[in-house]
Amino acid sequence: MAKKPAPLPVSTGYWLFKSEPDAFSWELQKSRGEAGEPWTGVRNYLARNNMRAMRLGDLGFFYHSNEGREVVGIVEVCALAHPDKTDDTGVWDCVDVKAVCDVPKPVSLDAVKANPRLAKMALVTSMRLSVQPVQPDEWAEVCRMGGLDPKKFKAKAAAPAGAGPKTTNKSKPGNKTKKA
Repeated sequence: MAKKPAPLPVSTGYWLFKSEPDAFSWELQKSRGEAGEPWTGVRNYLARNNMRAMRLGDLGFFYHSNEGREVVGIVEVCALAHPDKTDDTGVWDCVDVKAVCDVPKPVSLDAVKANPRLAKMALVTSMRLSVQPVQPDEWAEVCRMGGLDPKKFKAKAAAPAGAGPKTTNKSKPGNKTKKA
C-alpha cells in the first residue's frame, strides 16, 4: 500500500525565517525592495511543507542565525510556494518574501528562551528548523519585545496556500538558510 503524503501544516499567518547573515543578511533582504526575494536553499521536508502552507500576506520574523542569533526584521510572503530554482531534483519549493520593517530592538535568542510566554515557541523547541510556524500569541510577544505594536503587524491572509504560485523570474541562486 502506498504511503499517503503528510498533510500540510495549517498556516497561523505567522512564521520565522532563519538566515545566516554572512550568506543573506537583513540588509540584503531590504535592498530587494517591493519585488522581494525567493527564499531558496531550504532542504528540510518540514521547512518545505511550512512554505507550502504559507499564504500571500502571511508575515514572518527575519532571524539572523549563527551570528547575532536574533530577530532583526519582519517580512511578508509576496509569492506562494513555487519550485526552488537552486534545486535540480524538483523536490524543493520556496516562497518569495519582501521586507516590511526593521525590529527597533532586535530580540535575541537568549531573550526568547528567558521569556516563559515563549517556552513552546518553535525557535526554542525546534531550534534547527530553518522555516518555522509562529503562533499568534508568540508573534505578539516577540513584537512587543522588539519595540513594535503587534496590532500594526497582522497577517493579511489574502489567498489560501495552493491557490497557485505567482510567476517570477527574479530568482537568484543562493543558499540563504542552513540546510537543515
